[in-house]
Amino acid sequence: MSKVQKLQGRYVIIEKIGDGGMQSVFKAHDTLVDREVALKTPLPGQVAKKFVNSAVIAARVNNPYVAKTYDYFEHDDKPYLIEELVDGCNLEDIFPEGTFVDPNTGAHIMLALAKGIAASHKAGVVHRDLKPSNIVCERGSLLNKVKITDFGIATLADEIFAQEALSGDLTKSTSGTVKGAMPYMSPEMLFRQPGDHPGKPSDIWSLGSMMFKILTGIYPFGVNMMVPVNISNGTRADWPDGMVAKVQFAALVRELQAIIDRCTAKDPTHRPTADDIVKECENLCFCSSNRHGKISSVSGNTGRIRTASGTTAFFHIDSFYGDTPPLVGDRVLFATFPGTPYPRAHPIGRLPANA
Repeated sequence: MSKVQKLQGRYVIIEKIGDGGMQSVFKAHDTLVDREVALKTPLPGQVAKKFVNSAVIAARVNNPYVAKTYDYFEHDDKPYLIEELVDGCNLEDIFPEGTFVDPNTGAHIMLALAKGIAASHKAGVVHRDLKPSNIVCERGSLLNKVKITDFGIATLADEIFAQEALSGDLTKSTSGTVKGAMPYMSPEMLFRQPGDHPGKPSDIWSLGSMMFKILTGIYPFGVNMMVPVNISNGTRADWPDGMVAKVQFAALVRELQAIIDRCTAKDPTHRPTADDIVKECENLCFCSSNRHGKISSVSGNTGRIRTASGTTAFFHIDSFYGDTPPLVGDRVLFATFPGTPYPRAHPIGRLPANA
């Protein structure tokens, strides 16, 4: 029987997770501390020096909303980065086009991401490639635990964008990395010129664009070649009227919209900092609950929820967010308040199918 190879004398590769635009990702076991980790190595043609630079810088970031960079080493002249393995699903898969969350869950997600970005910016790390596929929701957390990944390849991402800008027009790039980031890419990244180095406000634009998509199911500036056209013209998708149709949600929705509007200001100097967003989100009045279940009955304007623990909660349709009425079998997130004969569920948001 052949001996299992241990990279660096401690990492045993379990399986390949996939290939991104810049790197291959493997699930590995760290035998020294007995934990599973994400092992990443750049795809052929990527700049190894940038890979190690990113790893060294990202290791400074220590925040519960950022996947931790643990280690960097080289084996057979090939660089490897070890990152915290987040067992879950990324937000790109959870929120396909047309899928959105209620404002209470959205506020929780935005606060978490803003805290992670603020911590990275304080450590001097700008991601520059923030997008839903780089945000992972821990399995079973019901969107309550999200982490930003790939800070460990931040300078590698910037190198790719800089190289594409040398062609004279990054918007016409055929790079998969650029195309994947484009719906969330800031104007200064999208229209960058050789020698430009977009900074922290670029991450803020990306956060705002992601949150617009998560809260509406709509790409704020479209996709592909519509993105540079719409950004150049200052044309962004409108906020759906239905978001403020129910008075119970309207105040929180408008506050979130105002924050996101500032995040996507075309002038970088007009955008808030990550710390500003954290403070604003912390001042919002929103409810975040781990309670979940399924709609068990609907009768007129009322209904019941069968909770995951087997109890029953009563609800009025006005406490249910969204234009589509609740249907039996819908998976929902909610909070409860005392009531007779059943606790009252409010607010209620539909869970995406993949969450």
